[in-house]
Amino acid sequence: MYGPDVTFLGVERCDLDEPSSFEGADVVIIGTPYDAGTSYRAGARFGPKMIRTTDYNPHDSARPHLALRVDPLRDLRVVDAGDIEMPGVEARVPLDNLENAVRIAAEAGAIPVILGGDHTVTWPDVTGVARAKGWGRVSVIHFDAHADTGNTQFGSLVGHGLPMRRLIESGACRGDRFIQIGLRGYWPEPETLQWMAERQMHSFEMHEVVRRGLDAVLEEAFTIAVDDCDGVFVSFDVDVVDPGMAPGTGTPEPGGFTARQALDAVRRIAIELPVVGIDVVEVSPPYDSSEITAFLANRVVLEMLAGIAFRRKGGTWDSIPKTLLEGRT
Repeated sequence: MYGPDVTFLGVERCDLDEPSSFEGADVVIIGTPYDAGTSYRAGARFGPKMIRTTDYNPHDSARPHLALRVDPLRDLRVVDAGDIEMPGVEARVPLDNLENAVRIAAEAGAIPVILGGDHTVTWPDVTGVARAKGWGRVSVIHFDAHADTGNTQFGSLVGHGLPMRRLIESGACRGDRFIQIGLRGYWPEPETLQWMAERQMHSFEMHEVVRRGLDAVLEEAFTIAVDDCDGVFVSFDVDVVDPGMAPGTGTPEPGGFTARQALDAVRRIAIELPVVGIDVVEVSPPYDSSEITAFLANRVVLEMLAGIAFRRKGGTWDSIPKTLLEGRT
């Protein structure tokens, strides 16, 4: 909608209206050029284009991973369905279009990877996967500076500060299997925190990540995520990363993850957990500096795909090769 018709790093194009074009696909990339739900700085509608294209390597659909010895774009069949039409009018229409696209990809056995777009899109993203994999059977690991559990935004039930409440209210995912990591700052207010507590949501604030260490937090999160659920959806808001390393976002909050922590965390999730859906959201190119945020978002996608490929080859977190020469022939 808002840029050249390109695919993620040159992977094959597919058409969700033509099932044969994504038959046997392991991953379907879906772009969501939507920022009608923003509450402060807009621009995330341009995120999918930048996440797809921001890379200094050729767009040749090959990315051999240095540490894992896999090439996620070759070892997995990754196809790109392009952007969903998501005009910022008639609030439910663009979201319903997206939910349907995600459901189609998930029902075909592929992992939908959604490129945002503001965080509103996680509502239809997780809903579409839940319709395919089981209502209430998909847990969510949500990286974000903000809880996104508000009730209304500017008088509307639709907005990027609200999608997690909508998901839990609908039953698409359970509150006690919803895990948030990296929260910080000065919102939400006590009433919203009380609502979250009543739904038994699990929120690891940034101070806890620092105090306990990221590995300890992830291990606890993993135990929750796989308990009585059949798959895990990972929602990654780039503002979980400190704005010094991810300035191009709509609601920057100082004091977040480093880029290194973020990449390690999503890679580990992809290796250790049964991931059934992913979205990377809130990249706002108009506020980016030297494409810093777009580069990071692109790598978040690649790290997760590499982790999935490594897991499917029997790899584990503890079996990652220790040296560059190990495993070479």
